[in-house]
Amino acid sequence: MLGKRRLTALAAAGTFAFSLALTACGTDTMATQTTGPNTATTAEEFGPGCAAVPKDPNNPGSFDAMAQQPVATAASGNPLLSTLVTAVKQAGLVDTLNNAEAVTVFAPTNDAFAKIPKADLDKVLADKELLTKILTYHVVAGKTAPEQLAGTHKTLEGQDLTVSGGGTDFKVNDSAKVVCGNVQTSNGTVYIVDSVLMPPS
Repeated sequence: MLGKRRLTALAAAGTFAFSLALTACGTDTMATQTTGPNTATTAEEFGPGCAAVPKDPNNPGSFDAMAQQPVATAASGNPLLSTLVTAVKQAGLVDTLNNAEAVTVFAPTNDAFAKIPKADLDKVLADKELLTKILTYHVVAGKTAPEQLAGTHKTLEGQDLTVSGGGTDFKVNDSAKVVCGNVQTSNGTVYIVDSVLMPPS
């Protein structure tokens, strides 16, 4: 019982710290990456995965609809991101992400999660502390435009990730390819990736 309470307390503390970091996003974006100011532009979305996004602007998963919603709510309407949305809900991060002033999210597709053996994925989803650690590794403070994407970025998990490439061709940590990038939400910029990013041990 003590172990369970301790794990719950740790998870709560991690979520609280994550919330504090997000609250500071709008005032301290320079401290979270080494590639310059995090100011998003109005450039178009790019990448082959964008073709799977609904074109009807009235569809909640369309780019137009996502641009009007905070990031977690916007993701919930995108057909590529339903597994990610489940994970965010499981970690209790929906309100935290929606209330953030400005973030960049590297969002794994459903196919990215499908690469993980089901038993392993189920284990992660059941461990709130571990799940929170993994999900916050996908989030960077501030909106990052495509021309500012290449470089090293400090994640809200605390460790760095590295983006290589340029133009419309980017990879994260040399493993996850951006398949649909520069997707705007009301409080964030989303880069949809084809693999789940794992924090360094």
